[in-house]
Amino acid sequence: MYILGISAYYHDSAAALLHNGEIVAAAQEERFSRKKHDHDFPRRAIGYCLSEAAITAEQIDVVAFYDKPFLKFTRLLETYLSFPLRGLSSFLMAMPLWIRQKLWIPDLIEKELDYHGTIIFPEHHESHAASAFFPSPFKKAAILTVDGVGEWATASIGTGNANKVEILSELQFPHSLGLLYSAFTYFTGFKVNSGEYKLMGLAPYGEPRYVQTILDQLIDLKEDGSFRLDLSYFDYLTGLKMTSKKFDRLFGGPPRQPESPLTRREMDMARSIQEVTEEIILRMARHVKKVTGMEYLCLAGGVALNSVANGKILRSGIFKDIWIQPAAGDAGGALGAAYVAHHHFKNANRKITQGKDSQCASLLGPVYTETEINTFLKERNIPFEQDADESLLNRVAEAIADGKVIGWFQGRMEFGPRALGNRSILADARSPEMQRKLNLKIKFREGFRPFAPAVLEEAAEDWFYLDRPSPYMLLVCDVRPEKRLPVDKEAAGLNGLEKLNVPRSQIPAVTHVDYSARIQTVNRRDNPLFYDLLAAFYRKTGCPVVINTSFNVRGEPIVNSPEDAYRCFMRTNMDMLVMGTHILQKEKQPQWQEQQDWRTVYELD
Repeated sequence: MYILGISAYYHDSAAALLHNGEIVAAAQEERFSRKKHDHDFPRRAIGYCLSEAAITAEQIDVVAFYDKPFLKFTRLLETYLSFPLRGLSSFLMAMPLWIRQKLWIPDLIEKELDYHGTIIFPEHHESHAASAFFPSPFKKAAILTVDGVGEWATASIGTGNANKVEILSELQFPHSLGLLYSAFTYFTGFKVNSGEYKLMGLAPYGEPRYVQTILDQLIDLKEDGSFRLDLSYFDYLTGLKMTSKKFDRLFGGPPRQPESPLTRREMDMARSIQEVTEEIILRMARHVKKVTGMEYLCLAGGVALNSVANGKILRSGIFKDIWIQPAAGDAGGALGAAYVAHHHFKNANRKITQGKDSQCASLLGPVYTETEINTFLKERNIPFEQDADESLLNRVAEAIADGKVIGWFQGRMEFGPRALGNRSILADARSPEMQRKLNLKIKFREGFRPFAPAVLEEAAEDWFYLDRPSPYMLLVCDVRPEKRLPVDKEAAGLNGLEKLNVPRSQIPAVTHVDYSARIQTVNRRDNPLFYDLLAAFYRKTGCPVVINTSFNVRGEPIVNSPEDAYRCFMRTNMDMLVMGTHILQKEKQPQWQEQQDWRTVYELD
């Protein structure tokens, strides 16, 4: 039985394919179209999924779309009708796309796929809940989903047991933690639906001086984590902005202009909304524990990508363990919708491997063979060498130890927003200069943004306060005191971004200014090649940690193909690109010129 899940038309469109309940393939459309957060119908991602399974659309048993478009349309209409004049501009912008596409999704699916079978439409938060529970390693668990908004729900609590997920209660629009966090993202000058990571990274530079203001003025927070927003401070219901003039007055002036210098206000706002978010999430977690009595918790929805809050839930001890969907945002909704079709619609049993999730390390995207990589390089006369096995790993480990920055392109592409060792940029976490170098000369992004460590799973507890695996880079924890460096009085007195260049541990490039780090643990079972590279680096240096950041530059999706990787390599100051067994040295490459698009596009049969 083949089931195709689809998410589209908000952001991060994606497709996922199940075969008898097991994930065959899953990918975001942006990786093929090269449009960051592409929201269009995921025709290329679908084409890839079908090609991976070697099937045609005729062989699909069920197509599942991740939400109910008519219910979402009802919410939009009711909102606009509640503010008939104020919402006119927003209404006129939104309606053409709804009338042209979003209300005709069944017809669109039939036309795009030449498919005439069953199409189902789970609710948005049902898809999130399914994506959280069904791939998890738990037989039964509580479920918490939190995002901007689906149809009406903005957060939900529920349970998963055997082959069923059940939503028990919801928080509804316009009261939304995701939209509250996005309002602060917008106000501090970052882009909504992509800049939330930046806000989280900025938070440790500030002080929580606006926490009480938020709790007193913006939000009426209850003990169970439910809340109501004072909507007079926001403009997202009817306008084209997230916040109102009243919000400006509360926080001492208009929003920061994008790309303008960051001030103390933005840093303090980031810290404050982060702490409020953590408090809300903890209250929700306590409530779902009280209601369900479950020992384990599964998380999904865009807010579940807040790895700092996730770490707080884990350390709180409310649950024995938690599992977070690696593609927690709308992309993961495609996978969740497919699971709903499999387990709810088809009533298929759930298979569980004790102690192991079924997400396949989230390595669910395209793989390029040695022959395909070799052909790409030779056809374009790109200079390369070849090496393999232990020799290759030792060579790359030595290059990292020597301060080189490596583009690492191996195996299947990751599903979700994190690079997990197959489409990664790697560098030495021990270097005090490496964070600045990577941000400014490789990634071309804000210098304050932290990088994540990839660490051998068995060595993680020696370096971090982490007593369990964290394979998906979704938990933040602290560096152990014995790995920290003393900070003199002068450095300790620095404020804001002045803190940035003070080395704080033996791995300063991945240690944030509050001594935290967003951890990826790596084991040999899930990713043997990446594990062996870390092990080679460990043998050479005595350090089991390297920087692992996504193989892309600011404003672009993570690379998918050899062409994408080579283009990114040549447009940046990376020193080496390793694709399979092929090694490319920057100094041996011809001068880069923008060239014709070589991309392979997966077409539907």
